Amino acid sequence: MEAFLTSTGIVALAEMGDKTQLLALILAARFRKPWPIVLGILVATLVNHALAGAVGAWITTVIGPDLLRWILAASFIAMAAWMLIPDKMDDEDTDAQPRWGVFGTTVIAFFLAEMGDKTQIATVMLAAKYNAYLWVVAGTTLGMMLANAPVVWLGERMTRLVPIRIVHIVSALIFAGLGVAALVWS
Repeated sequence: MEAFLTSTGIVALAEMGDKTQLLALILAARFRKPWPIVLGILVATLVNHALAGAVGAWITTVIGPDLLRWILAASFIAMAAWMLIPDKMDDEDTDAQPRWGVFGTTVIAFFLAEMGDKTQIATVMLAAKYNAYLWVVAGTTLGMMLANAPVVWLGERMTRLVPIRIVHIVSALIFAGLGVAALVWS
């Protein structure tokens, strides 16, 4: 039970203000369908955290921490630039179905955003510390849901009042700040 509760608390706290929490807000703003988004976050987190131990251990043996830091910084800055490019969907009806549906888009986006994220790394470390793989994965998944589901539910309502362009600009600034922080603080 200690592994479960510790994993839940650490990941819920680590997720506050994280890029995936920002992604949850963007998905809520774009699609305005909270149920498929929350379920997509759950599935992506379960799969990602289940694979975190193997993938995390493999990456750290292949890529050194300095190169990993530069890759992470470049990725954040690229994401900031990408956020400023207007999507075709922004100018159209936000109820239009994305290529893989709201659920599929959420699963793919969340899974990719979690790769190399601090919560994924925390999952690897917690599983090693407690030697309780299932309890750690369950706890880290619950922590992610506690941090992200409220953003989807409340963010969806809030974004009816805030234009998507403002959300994109603020998101770009946050991603750019994360990129600079990755370079400055190693």
